[in-house]
Amino acid sequence: MNSVTNIGRNGIQDWIIQRVSAYVLAFYTLFLLGFFVTTDVDFQIWSALFDQSWFKIFTLLALLSIGAHAWVGLWTVSTDYIKSAMQRFLFQAAFILVILVYVVWGIQIIWGL
Repeated sequence: MNSVTNIGRNGIQDWIIQRVSAYVLAFYTLFLLGFFVTTDVDFQIWSALFDQSWFKIFTLLALLSIGAHAWVGLWTVSTDYIKSAMQRFLFQAAFILVILVYVVWGIQIIWGL
């Protein structure tokens, strides 16, 4: 199905986006899990971790991956189950807005803008 709301130009690209974003999120989760297990985390340690540029970039990559992963999943579900073009468009537009707000808000939090 061709649609202006689709991220990739075809299903293969969406599949790749879904898989790559899943790997990024898995690595980020494993890193955080390992960090919490091996470190006695308090505010200073947590703040020091987020003061490092590499971790800010890693977190930004995870945030963008969440947005892309959610969008591909929501697009797939909405095109499969919402048959009315107008209802599907409104549903997708609402979730685009929500994802965009979360990503912009996350960037502001991560980079202190």
